[in-house]
Amino acid sequence: METQLPFLQRALDRFSVLPILVGGAPTEAVAAVLKALWGGPETLIVISSDLSHYHGYAKARASDDEAAKAIEMLMPERLSADQACGRHGIRGLLSVARALDLRATAIDLRNSGDTSGGRDKVVGYGAFAFEYAHGARLASPERKTLLDTVKWTIEFGLNNGREPKAALGAGLARALAAMRACFVTLTLDDKLRGCIGSLQAHRPLILDAVANAHRAAFGDPRFSPLTADEFERLHVSISILSTPRLVPAGSEAELLRELRPDVDGLIIRDGKAGGIFLPQVWHGIPRPEQFLSQLRRKAGLRPNHWSDSFKAYRFTTESFGPVKHAA
Repeated sequence: METQLPFLQRALDRFSVLPILVGGAPTEAVAAVLKALWGGPETLIVISSDLSHYHGYAKARASDDEAAKAIEMLMPERLSADQACGRHGIRGLLSVARALDLRATAIDLRNSGDTSGGRDKVVGYGAFAFEYAHGARLASPERKTLLDTVKWTIEFGLNNGREPKAALGAGLARALAAMRACFVTLTLDDKLRGCIGSLQAHRPLILDAVANAHRAAFGDPRFSPLTADEFERLHVSISILSTPRLVPAGSEAELLRELRPDVDGLIIRDGKAGGIFLPQVWHGIPRPEQFLSQLRRKAGLRPNHWSDSFKAYRFTTESFGPVKHAA
């Protein structure tokens, strides 16, 4: 509190504060309190915690990087006891963030060895921002960097016959290094030419885009590999997925009532069968009944398939580039 209050007093004229000491409360209890307090834009929720404690500089950096990945992927179960002393509060927030379709981004990661003193026993710190995924937007320069990287990846594949060995460069924008899942969609003469992506975040956004761009151009089983002649006329778009959330539906009618046309992307699974439609697919299939039946066909299921093991997950996307068709 003594750290936060001076900043609030400088930035705001009037405000009320509700301090909560979490201690060792379970994730579900913290999440319940956060849901009860969750308001509109007038409500700011701050979860305060150090990260790693008293490791050497290199080990602390590695530990804090892993903690940041768990936070950006909204995976409370991956945040271990030695990665954050306030982990119980963070885990509760990550649980709520999943339910509310938020997107988390590391703003900065540092430790005490970056400021003063020795580096043999340091304490880690991080700052993370959470925003509603449906309204989240990369800055224009970051979008351009991502689109240029995708085009460069495809051109590299044409010239070298393989995917480039990409790595995170110094000075890369934090938003492009965040753990994200994305789809790369290629269109040619206003027709789909390739669409490949990740369902779950498992690597930094820019590296996910590189891998999916190469596969969309040269590994989509529905199309032959892209040619150099086609490259000049190719249009590229990118969709950044939010964390998929299970749709609690006990019947097809309940699932259809939950779907939001033009907003929700949908993933369905039953046993080994599965399929995905991005939100852009609503443009061509605007009725929820048809949307669901066509996705079942794509997954190799009957158009009216339903079973006790059938699961549906929805997500939202930030999409940019000339998106007209997607799969």
